[in-house]
Amino acid sequence: MLPQHCVRLLRPTILLARTSRCFSSPSETIRTQYSNVDQREVENLSKQSSEWWDPQGPIRGLHAMNSLRVPLIRDGLIATGAVDKSLIQKPNVLESLNILEVGCGGGILTEALAKLHSNVVGIDPSEKLISVAKEHAKESATLRPEHLQYHVETIEQHAAKHAERYDAVVASEVLEHVNDKVAFVEQCLAALKPGGSMFLTTINKTTPSWLGAIVAAEQIFHLVPEGTHDWDKFISPLDLQRILSSYNCTTILVHGMFYQFWSNQWCWTKNTEINYALHAVKMKEQ
Repeated sequence: MLPQHCVRLLRPTILLARTSRCFSSPSETIRTQYSNVDQREVENLSKQSSEWWDPQGPIRGLHAMNSLRVPLIRDGLIATGAVDKSLIQKPNVLESLNILEVGCGGGILTEALAKLHSNVVGIDPSEKLISVAKEHAKESATLRPEHLQYHVETIEQHAAKHAERYDAVVASEVLEHVNDKVAFVEQCLAALKPGGSMFLTTINKTTPSWLGAIVAAEQIFHLVPEGTHDWDKFISPLDLQRILSSYNCTTILVHGMFYQFWSNQWCWTKNTEINYALHAVKMKEQ
């Protein structure tokens, strides 16, 4: 019989093994040329479609995250010179900029960017979530239709038709659901103009992230539905920067993000061990 302290040490390993089996079985992945689309992941997120726009519902954390990620994108585009100086202090600060949101879900971030007058395209492989996004946009009195488009597409499909079209590509809370991160980043960058910005928010691959994003968020406090995350799919900021660097991108910012679940608020932090945001720029050819 194992000593009690050994049992305690083994328990996280056992739980991690169980977690990693949730979505990683090859037989459960869509067998198309778009291998990054895991049907079980799509179905799991689609189940929340009816509650997507409930700010106090199961994905209230995504609603609250806009308080960080909208300024991150806006300020990042200002800092890189993409924004016209005359618009910096105006409500239409992102006027005329083309932005692609990959894995937009029901459009929580997409709409927020469109309200800053950018031309935003949101893509997602879930028909249910794109339908929710389109319906919600129709009901908004503050959205101009010409600023927002939605498509049921993968990034591979979209990038093939829109090479180097966008001033910014955003993938927020998506990378932790992706099988092949190198291929995913490559396709996102294929749609990005040289000199354009890539914005990502995701989850680090650490023991604290397993405890926080899976054990606490899913199993104890039920902040998100159980099975939402797979620890094996998390990625460290350093590994993500290495991927970006291999595609001629320079990382200019990495911020830690902390979720105060008791108040449903996010704040910036120097600690990147759980959630983090990254801004990289695609370098122009010499």
